[in-house]
Amino acid sequence: MRYGRAIKESVLKRVLPPSAESIRSVSIDVGIAQQTIRNWMAKSDQGILGDDVQLGPRQLGASEKFALILEAASLKEEDRGTWIREKGLHSEHLQLWQQELRETMTDKNNKDKQSLKDAKKRIKKLEKELNRKDKALAEMAALVTLKKKLHQILEDDQDD
Repeated sequence: MRYGRAIKESVLKRVLPPSAESIRSVSIDVGIAQQTIRNWMAKSDQGILGDDVQLGPRQLGASEKFALILEAASLKEEDRGTWIREKGLHSEHLQLWQQELRETMTDKNNKDKQSLKDAKKRIKKLEKELNRKDKALAEMAALVTLKKKLHQILEDDQDD
């Protein structure tokens, strides 16, 4: 997978001094392989990372868009314009991505609600079936007990 320059820079800022977070924790946090981060560190030492071609806003993945939205939200309003120009974005991109994120979350919530509803239906059906089988088992146990008592009574009558 190809990552945009913004993502690489944000990950490297976390891994390199002064932050110096562990590669493992950053890897888990952002969902990028540890070896990929190590490769980026090696390239940044050689000065190659800055020469990477930056992907345009339409080629960015969902995780990159989300990272950019978070980064933009952490900036002050007066610094945001400069930051947007540096990243080669427009303010409309951020607004569209926020809307996409909201729609994605709404769809996910709707799917979760539907799966929960289906699971409740299934549980209710299984509980109904279990109750039916419990009643049938209790009835069978009563019949077996009556049959044993009948045999005992018949045996007692034969002994007399």
